[in-house]
Amino acid sequence: MSEDARFEDGREIPLNLGAMDAEDLQILSALAQDAVFPATEMTWRAKERRFAILFNRFRWEDVENATRRKRDVERVQSLLVIENVLKVSSQGVDRSDTDTILSVLSVGFEAGEDGTGDVILTLAGDGAIRLSVEALELTLKDVTRPYFAPSNKVPDHDV
Repeated sequence: MSEDARFEDGREIPLNLGAMDAEDLQILSALAQDAVFPATEMTWRAKERRFAILFNRFRWEDVENATRRKRDVERVQSLLVIENVLKVSSQGVDRSDTDTILSVLSVGFEAGEDGTGDVILTLAGDGAIRLSVEALELTLKDVTRPYFAPSNKVPDHDV
């Protein structure tokens, strides 16, 4: 039986990042890649103009450290919050199917006029979530301690 990993095992601290422009979003997208979650962990609060997902994020920032120290790779529960959301639409996402696990491939932005645009969450299996926003404002925050990834494998998109 293995124990949960601890933040103290490495020099890293929990992520708490924001993205206010396309360059910031590229970093956030790379860190969110391969995060997994059931559809039930998504919420849109229309009155607050906020969309959030609680997902299990693969700790890409720790892969080199895990390899060097010959220990298992890790995941951590993280909260992705998108602010200023005016409208949400999706393709290939069945919110009523509580057994389906969704996987994030990327988080992108299609700019519109005057700072508006669409945040697009591309999901594995041809799914996508489009969030029309008044302005780009996202946060990614780790909310639990890391734990050893059950598969003990680094995600591989060539397979």
